[in-house]
Amino acid sequence: MKHLPAGALMIAALTATALLCASCGSSSTTTNRLVPQAQAEADLKRALDAGIITQDQYDEEIEKLRDPD
Repeated sequence: MKHLPAGALMIAALTATALLCASCGSSSTTTNRLVPQAQAEADLKRALDAGIITQDQYDEEIEKLRDPD
């Protein structure tokens, strides 16, 4: 079994790191919803009614749910 020179291993490691980091700057947004939208809206309404969130917070979150882009 042949051994690679230390320099070759370093270059391979740096290349792999660069490739991994290149994907970190992605500007696309993905929204994963574990709760159906209707349930999330009902939960927000209950939080509003209970005084846990303000009307402004409710409106902002409802807008995010209905238009995630």
